Amino acid sequence: MNGERIQLTPAQRLHFDIYGFVLLEDVLSSDEIAQMKGALYKIKADKALASTRVYARPQGEHHVLFGNLVEYDAALLAYAAHPKLVPLVEEVVGGNVRLEETEAIINRRNPETNLSELRKCRYNPTGFHRGTQHGWGTYMEQHKFHCIFVKTLAYLTDVGPDDGGTCVIPGSHRLTWPQNEIIEAALADDKLIYQVEASAGSVLLFAESLVHSTTAIRSDKERVILIAGYTPPMVREWPGNEVSPDFIETLPEDIRPLISGSDSWHWKRRY
Repeated sequence: MNGERIQLTPAQRLHFDIYGFVLLEDVLSSDEIAQMKGALYKIKADKALASTRVYARPQGEHHVLFGNLVEYDAALLAYAAHPKLVPLVEEVVGGNVRLEETEAIINRRNPETNLSELRKCRYNPTGFHRGTQHGWGTYMEQHKFHCIFVKTLAYLTDVGPDDGGTCVIPGSHRLTWPQNEIIEAALADDKLIYQVEASAGSVLLFAESLVHSTTAIRSDKERVILIAGYTPPMVREWPGNEVSPDFIETLPEDIRPLISGSDSWHWKRRY
């Protein structure tokens, strides 16, 4: 980048402020996609996974979630510390960040699902949720919206309308309504819901105050996504995502605070 500061374009920043998310297209190269997918399929096949720090939460043969990934493979660490993404996260958080969690999902259509029933609905969210709320996890500064809990979600496979894309309730990142009332209102009028479609290598940047959900897969394709969560450094990592001190000691100095949260209350603001 020849020393050029990496930041969202004005249009991307406006989209994030209005809707609570922005899709960043073609961020990851084909080599990066292959390396990250290879690492995740290696985890899936690892018979000794219990001896690592990775946790696995299978929901049958068709769906598995993995977490605490950065110690397992260099490609997964590289995503968490990606130089094209961390500056954008810092922009919307409002200062330097620490890694809060890493997770990945590999899933296909549930074989027990009635496909004809799924196709009756425009969207099939599997569980709307959010990780913080406007007013205690968000703030305004210099006229821009900020959230202290932000995620990047990388699409390692193409995701079309039937492939289980993330769906969101746009604008809910700024609402103080009770979460259940937001969800009920959106489900009553699906024009209030937006399902993300993306090509492999694109990354969804979103605030955790945004109500969001995975959707049920209706195609025969397998979906692979990789997620990293970030917070200011004084916030704790998600339980189960603790990185070992021995591993942190092996990291280059420039990314060590990002992975460890060692800056703690010495928060370097962007203002």
